[in-house]
Amino acid sequence: MFSGIIEECATVVAIQKDQENVHLTLRCSFVDELKIDQSVSHNGVCLTVVKIENGTYTVTAMKETLDRSNLGQLGVGDEVNVERSMMLGGRLDGHIVQGHVDGTAVCTDVKDMYGSRAYTFRYKYDAEMARRGYFAVDKGSITVNGVSLTVCNPTFDTFEVNIIPFTYDVTNFHSICPGTKVNIEFDIIGKYISRYAMVLQK
Repeated sequence: MFSGIIEECATVVAIQKDQENVHLTLRCSFVDELKIDQSVSHNGVCLTVVKIENGTYTVTAMKETLDRSNLGQLGVGDEVNVERSMMLGGRLDGHIVQGHVDGTAVCTDVKDMYGSRAYTFRYKYDAEMARRGYFAVDKGSITVNGVSLTVCNPTFDTFEVNIIPFTYDVTNFHSICPGTKVNIEFDIIGKYISRYAMVLQK
């Protein structure tokens, strides 16, 4: 489980395909603190560390993950938002993030807000999935590439988030522009409430 507070950007240093899986090797400042089998969020996707050597670590993304996220589009040299799992007893500075990406969205607009930036994203709307809680709520929480953010001005298939300069500098939001595909995870609490409402209706 994660909080959506990104620690830093890791750099992809190698990519190896293995049948339908992809092994991603990355470099970041806390590699020496990692352990095999540890969970790390990559652009919001929870992946398991399978190898550590020469100042790098490797994780494996399987076909389901590649189909549902933007990890399959990564190339050597790309930056990935990374966050280690929460520690029990620590502060929850963001919101509850599972690292189970619901899908992707595409950036449609970036506006300079004179100190911050407003990003608009569009995702594929599905009425049945929306009934189950897969939608954005005004002033609710959403995770974009692993970053915990507050939703502004949602429609049935778009939402806006505002990025302060610190977040822009520390995460890969500085690389996002119109046309960029990002990973999104809707709020788990909303999913539980929607599911409970569906059960009560039966």
